[in-house]
Amino acid sequence: MNPAEEYILSRPEPYKSILLHLQILVETTLPTVELKYKWKIPVYYLGKKPVCYFNASLKKGFVDVAFWTSEDLSAFQKYLITENRKVVKSLRYTKIDEVNEEVLIQILQTIGNSKQEGFYNK
Repeated sequence: MNPAEEYILSRPEPYKSILLHLQILVETTLPTVELKYKWKIPVYYLGKKPVCYFNASLKKGFVDVAFWTSEDLSAFQKYLITENRKVVKSLRYTKIDEVNEEVLIQILQTIGNSKQEGFYNK
């Protein structure tokens, strides 16, 4: 089993259900995306371009879907959490019914259509 998949399946509920739901959304929205395991968390790539990563913070009680492409996501600022991070912005969920599928899919499509190749635009 892929270590990224193992990470997702080893999380306790409700994190595991949230992560599995997010995994389905990412992989159906961007069918050519590749799930890797970096920095001890699941990270999605399109070729060499990072798309997002999942982080289940058991201590703080949420799951983050984090994105590096901050400039491309300006239309989604009201949904994204920065918490004093300069580059990374995330969608955060504590329950599966908080997942706004429409917003996540639009963000993923925006990143998928971007010509940007690095982590973020300077």
